Amino acid sequence: MRLYDKRIMVYCFNLYNKFAADGTYAALKKICSALNAPPVVVCIGSDLSVGDSLGPIVGTLLSERLAQKNIFIYGTLSKPVTAREASHIKSFIKHSHPGSKVIAIDAAVGNADDVGLIKILPFGLKPGSGAAKNLARIGDISVMGVVAEKSPFNYALFSATRLSMVYKMAEIISGGVCDFLCDYLQTCGNKSGDAFV
Repeated sequence: MRLYDKRIMVYCFNLYNKFAADGTYAALKKICSALNAPPVVVCIGSDLSVGDSLGPIVGTLLSERLAQKNIFIYGTLSKPVTAREASHIKSFIKHSHPGSKVIAIDAAVGNADDVGLIKILPFGLKPGSGAAKNLARIGDISVMGVVAEKSPFNYALFSATRLSMVYKMAEIISGGVCDFLCDYLQTCGNKSGDAFV
């Protein structure tokens, strides 16, 4: 765990930490201590670049694992939500899922020693910032996988990222998110308005 901006707690787990999925689950449960509706998951990215495919892979794994659950997941390998489309999906979710918190999942770039970290933060993320895009923030909670070192050539680095690392991250993130969502449904029920404690 780290302090972000000296005021906000950031939860960080290395993808080679065997407790990373459990840590992701615990971080989400702590951040989302009171929910009045099932959260919506938005997985941002593209299947056209390995480094940028983290979100769609997570979305696909979650869709498979939660197929029979009352959870909405946007952004899969077959129907990706790219950074440019994120603003449209944000507006759609606001009207289609009023009262639901949004968990936004995306790949990120960072310092060299941050590569391989999964970061969970109690606020949304800015999609496309790794490719120098200035787009609106999306989500209430963000889960980011740092897949490459930040540089002027981020897009090239995204393309050169190893699929094995991205897929391992996706498995960890989807495992933690899936456990959190299943725990929420079991605790509150699909139609309950009770807080998730």
